[in-house]
Amino acid sequence: MKRFGIALLWAVGGYLVGAFGGGWLVTEFSSNMHDRSVEAAMSGVFFFGPVLAVVAFIAAMLWRRSVKNSGAG
Repeated sequence: MKRFGIALLWAVGGYLVGAFGGGWLVTEFSSNMHDRSVEAAMSGVFFFGPVLAVVAFIAAMLWRRSVKNSGAG
């Protein structure tokens, strides 16, 4: 249960990094001239954030398992 909780914290952090980082990427590289800020916000919140949250959760679960099995943690 502890591993799951830590993985959830990693997922929250991953979501925040994905949402803000993805929004920044879209703002910098989008060719949309009319509503670039809306595109950046929606892409960050609804695409980049959830994708990075899932990746962070899986990575934390696998990392904690490998540390536990190696005897280092």
